[in-house]
Amino acid sequence: MTEKKTAKNKSLKKTLRVSYVFILGIMIVPTMYSILLSQVHTRQYDTIITNVGNANRINQIVKNDVPNELWEIVCGKNDFISANPYDEIQRVFSGIEEMQKRTKNNANKEKLEVAFRACTTLERNIEMLEMQINGGGTVEQNEKSLEEIRTITNLFSDIMQDFILSEIESANETNYSIKKMSITLSMLQLVIFFLALLISINGYHLFFKTIQNPIDDMQKLSAEISHGNLSARTKLPNIEELIPLADNMNEMARQIEVLINKNTEEQKNFQKAEMKALQAQITPHFLYNTLDTIIWLAEEERTEQVVNLTKAFSEFLRISLSRGHEWITIQHELEHIKNYLTIQKIRYADILNYEIDADEALLEYDIIKLVLQPLIENAIYHGIKNKRGRGHIKVKAAFTDEKQKKIKFEVTDDGAGFTVERLKQVKNEIEESEQSAESLTSVYGLYNVNKKLRLYYGEETTGLIIESEHGNGSKISFVIPAVKKYVEKI
Repeated sequence: MTEKKTAKNKSLKKTLRVSYVFILGIMIVPTMYSILLSQVHTRQYDTIITNVGNANRINQIVKNDVPNELWEIVCGKNDFISANPYDEIQRVFSGIEEMQKRTKNNANKEKLEVAFRACTTLERNIEMLEMQINGGGTVEQNEKSLEEIRTITNLFSDIMQDFILSEIESANETNYSIKKMSITLSMLQLVIFFLALLISINGYHLFFKTIQNPIDDMQKLSAEISHGNLSARTKLPNIEELIPLADNMNEMARQIEVLINKNTEEQKNFQKAEMKALQAQITPHFLYNTLDTIIWLAEEERTEQVVNLTKAFSEFLRISLSRGHEWITIQHELEHIKNYLTIQKIRYADILNYEIDADEALLEYDIIKLVLQPLIENAIYHGIKNKRGRGHIKVKAAFTDEKQKKIKFEVTDDGAGFTVERLKQVKNEIEESEQSAESLTSVYGLYNVNKKLRLYYGEETTGLIIESEHGNGSKISFVIPAVKKYVEKI
């Protein structure tokens, strides 16, 4: 059935997609915000810590290392070539330049500029001290120059301390910013929690109002169908995704109703056909002929044959009726045809011989009853009787392979056989499942057997396979699964 979408029908897929996108969005925003600010603050802290470390290092060089080296030079313990204080000064210049590149604060940059100039002055005074010492200056003059250098180093140290304090202040500002970010993120997470709660409540409402109710309706429909109410139907929900399911269930209920009605009718027809087949097997003509044969044999005082014929006829009727059971053992089925052949052999002693060859291992398996007798009857009346001279019928039952999963039955005769045209006609008639059984004539027994095989075994049977050559007899075979059902004694 073609479904038409209406404006009132909701799409569960679209609703869930919008909800998921919204939830994903509100989760991504604070995450990205947190990651971004964390990166910014991390870089700020890294810059501050690096600058403070560099400032302490160069302050140590200028305040302690350089004056100590110069004092040893003035005292005569060392010289400028060995001590080389200019290397220390270059390290100070490099440290200041590195801090200038990292520092973003303009005030701190100005402090570093002053420190750079102080370091330049320090370098110049060291050069003057070197010239003075090399020129033979007095100790008093050298100490005075060293004192001026110490004044410059103290000035430089004060500048660096001021710079370090400023950087620490920047660190405090960054820490304050982190606290603000933490508060902001906490508030944002609180908002996200309430939004997620609202979405969850909405999802709960969506499930029970728009999904659970249609599912409950479809469960009620399935319960009604299981209790035999095939006229029950469910109304189509207003959820786009559930409409095909509800519609398919309604269609399934309709189809089941049609199939059951059709199957019931077929069962009735089959029962009628089966009764007709049973009646055909025990026709008054067959009954009268058998009884006449018994009377004739009795008049001839052929007591042994009378006993054999009467016993065979009794067993034939007992198994044919079988208390209404549909299944019998293969052993009983073979006994049934043996009794039938015994009766027919006494009647047609001059023209009929028979042979039954069955594997003993399959006798306890079960078979739908009365499928072999119509095949033998067909062999006698349409094969042996239409042939000149004695005829021979062979019934064979054997497993098809070593696994013993399938059993094959064959009824072979050396009678008149079918012409090509008649064989084609017979095959067409017994395979035509839609025709009325009452319309068949000579192949009624074959048609009935083939239909029973198809009905009870389905795809597990080959149905009747007919092979025949005009003047050289016929062979009818079929394969069924080897099964054991519960079969009562008959």
